[in-house]
Amino acid sequence: MFDLKPLLDQLEVPGNYRISMPEHFNFGFDVIDARAGDGDKTAYIWVDRSATHIEHHSFSDLSKASSRFANLLHGSGSTKGDAAIVVLPRVPAWYEVIIGCIKAGVVAMPGTNLLTAKDIEYRINKSQATTIVVSAEHVAKIDSVRDSCPSLKHLILVGGEESGWINYEKGCAGASDEVEPAAVCRSRSDDMMMAYFTSGTTSFPKMVPRDHGYALGHAITGRYWMGLREDDVHWTLSDTGWAKAAWGMLFPQWLFGAAVVLYDGDPRFDADIHLRLISELGVTTFCAPPTVYRLFAQMDVSEYDLSSLRHSMSAGEPLNPQAIKMWKEATGTTVHDGYGQTETVNVVANVPGIEIRPGSMGKPLPGIDVQIVDDDGVVLADDEIG
Repeated sequence: MFDLKPLLDQLEVPGNYRISMPEHFNFGFDVIDARAGDGDKTAYIWVDRSATHIEHHSFSDLSKASSRFANLLHGSGSTKGDAAIVVLPRVPAWYEVIIGCIKAGVVAMPGTNLLTAKDIEYRINKSQATTIVVSAEHVAKIDSVRDSCPSLKHLILVGGEESGWINYEKGCAGASDEVEPAAVCRSRSDDMMMAYFTSGTTSFPKMVPRDHGYALGHAITGRYWMGLREDDVHWTLSDTGWAKAAWGMLFPQWLFGAAVVLYDGDPRFDADIHLRLISELGVTTFCAPPTVYRLFAQMDVSEYDLSSLRHSMSAGEPLNPQAIKMWKEATGTTVHDGYGQTETVNVVANVPGIEIRPGSMGKPLPGIDVQIVDDDGVVLADDEIG
């Protein structure tokens, strides 16, 4: 099994900001299974929609559950390189399915819960997906287009029973909670691991493939922008189908051993519940889009104990100075903007320790070369607009 610690230690050596990519790497085996040996250490805290039911899931729990799903995939005939569309809300099964796919070498393709039947049909046919994993509200969509998706073989339903569908819970219950990398074909760092569909500048969404090394690349996201530690409780607000979920709910956090909050909140944002959960769960690092901070700024945040927070972040667009000032007064933390794309890890950010200019997304992260070019691709000098 790959030893993660020496690689993370590289990032602590002044002037050495490059990650040495191993020949073989699999996030499921080399991170999740490795951390399963850390006793009962929490991997994520799941909160149901009512925000009254809270579950702590350990790395050991996730290791076993993801192995069961990997074995379910393997037993159904899925092989390394096959694609699986995954459309699930913020529930434990999402983690189990994504990590299970990674272990099995099946390319996970997360989708948002707002996808229409036509959106899903396009993604299945574009990727030639053989498997789809959804919750009950998406079954009718899939059934309406499945005859137009010749590659689709395995339909897996989480939390329900439907004719022609494999029940996720029953299928996993009958599978072993142990899986050997050799049994599902060992993953190279440059083998395809995941893919996201992102809005293109023209026509249909573009498929963005990510290899297994991508997960390891997020060590710089977690170290420099998020400043993660093993004792952190991290919460990023994101739909499971967005690439931001990979940034804030998955790879950087677990590379560093932090716990993650997974709240299955109502689509209608409730600021009170979110502020209360920060307090109740002892959230230490928090990332939210600017609109959330603006909503918080309209409330009397002093009513909540937010003293557990030590680091706050935002991404997507510049945050107005008033919201930054309010959050600083309420929590003692300054919101650090960051920038990246579906195709990248974090590349530019206001990292802890540098002076923050309101409205600026910061500076290139250590090891990242960022240049501004004109319309012809020519690199521009300082203070020129490209």
